[in-house]
Amino acid sequence: MSNETIYALSSGTVPSGVAVVRLSGVKTRDALRLLIGDTPPPRRASLRTIRSRNGSVIDSGLALFFPSPDSFTGEDCAELQLHGSRAVIHALFEELEAIEGVRMAAEGEFSRRAFENGKLDLVEIEGLADLIAAETEMQRRLAVEHSQGKLSALYDSWAERLTRARALIEAELDFADEDDVPGSVSALVWDDIAQLHAEVENHLAHAQAGEIIRDGFKVVIAGAPNAGKSTLMNALAQREVAIVTNIAGTTRDVLHVDLDINGFLVKLYDTAGLRDTDELVEREGVRRAERIISEANLVLYLEDMTQGRNELSPITNTEVLRVGTKADISAATGPVAYDLTISAVTDEGLFALRAAIAERLERQVSSHSLAIPSRRRQRESLTDCLEAIGAALADPSAGLDIRAENLRIAGNALGRITGRVDVDNLLDIIFSEFCIGK
Repeated sequence: MSNETIYALSSGTVPSGVAVVRLSGVKTRDALRLLIGDTPPPRRASLRTIRSRNGSVIDSGLALFFPSPDSFTGEDCAELQLHGSRAVIHALFEELEAIEGVRMAAEGEFSRRAFENGKLDLVEIEGLADLIAAETEMQRRLAVEHSQGKLSALYDSWAERLTRARALIEAELDFADEDDVPGSVSALVWDDIAQLHAEVENHLAHAQAGEIIRDGFKVVIAGAPNAGKSTLMNALAQREVAIVTNIAGTTRDVLHVDLDINGFLVKLYDTAGLRDTDELVEREGVRRAERIISEANLVLYLEDMTQGRNELSPITNTEVLRVGTKADISAATGPVAYDLTISAVTDEGLFALRAAIAERLERQVSSHSLAIPSRRRQRESLTDCLEAIGAALADPSAGLDIRAENLRIAGNALGRITGRVDVDNLLDIIFSEFCIGK
């Protein structure tokens, strides 16, 4: 870890009413003395005048000091809360840059130092990044659960059970002749490991729910040209996102807008009309539509009811809602095999459509707890853990040393999630997600 002291604006873009500049590192005290004349009492907001090297006043504001190790990063830290003008921040940064051994922080460097000093593990740090980026209520709740260590506590408890099982197995291998070591570990170990396998399997089953909450529920509007796809997107977004004309094939690319439905992020996609075409650009639009449909959690397949029934496009990868459009001008009568009928012009059926989307979303994220995996790397490590535990249980006749090795592999997989084992190659990727100053 670098011995340099770092600084950054932590409060967002200026101008603003208040700006917060954060420092961390061994020269934090020196920087404070140069800027405000002393080191404030620990963890108390103190009003100070911030001055340049020649004594001129930069600004007046609050200074806070957090001595090591009781700080966010585990190092000496400080915050200066001052007026959020560009000129003030520029002048302060010029003074900080002039101090030897002090430099601007990189993305996520404060959080990385917190990780390297044992203040936070990777799951807590990822939860913190998700909390900063949260746009919906469910994203916030999921991020809080992770950032407060509830998911990490679960993984740590599983790792402890694996460690205990390995210790008992190795005791039998090393001290089989001793009277105080059980003659068989099966009753003490394998019943608990089988139960652990079931717990990990059940936990992993909620991974898709976690990823949907964090990344969004992908809803794709599909159908033939002029079925009303772009009109529906504009109506659901309540603003003009897509160009709407009577010309078939107007939409050539995939358009996207984010919605908040019942506290969940819904990523809504408008696509090119699905049809065979020789026109080069439209054909590329159809290809892109088919690709995003393959990634969807739900497809709204629209049909223009004024044109009569069409054969449903073969979409087999996900659930499809068949939606009849233009209900305000359709002359269709009698029973029609649509899940819903709507008019994006008069808003007829739109409330029912939003409710249908919400019902299918909540069906997929029905977990009672938000201590669930939400990232692909977490899911992959849990899968490795489950497979290793399964291998240890699969063949009771295998040697205890082989079965213990599988438990070691399972424990390492859990350690990779929290950052306790073999994660150096992941750190740059993870911390690059943060803004500078966090």
